[in-house]
Amino acid sequence: MTTPEPTVTQVTDAVPQHFAIKLGDTRAGLTAYVDHDGRRIFFHTEIGDAYAGQGLASKLIGAALTATRAAGKRIVPICPFVKAYVEKHHDFDDILDPVTPEAEAAVESALGRAR
Repeated sequence: MTTPEPTVTQVTDAVPQHFAIKLGDTRAGLTAYVDHDGRRIFFHTEIGDAYAGQGLASKLIGAALTATRAAGKRIVPICPFVKAYVEKHHDFDDILDPVTPEAEAAVESALGRAR
C-alpha cells in the first residue's frame, strides 16, 4: 500500500483560518493565521505526532507562504515553525515583516482573547 501524497488546502470558514495538510482523507497538521492590515500573521503550526519527521511542516508552510504571496499579502512569522522556515528559505524575504506588538494584538483580538 502506498502512502498518499500530501495535499495542502486553505480553510477560510473556520476560526482560526488555516492551511491544512492531509494525507488522503486524514489531516496531518495545520498552520493557523490571522489576516490584518494587508498582512497574514502566522501564529501556530502543528503536525500530528504520527506524522512527525516526514517533512510535512516544511511542505505545509511552503505552500501556505506561496498562497500568501499569490494573495498579495505580507508575512508576519509569530509561529516558531514559520519563523524557522523563513530563516532557512529566503524566497519570501521581500514580503516578510517583523513581529510587532500590533501583530500580536491582532491575533489576540481575532481569537477573542484579552491581552
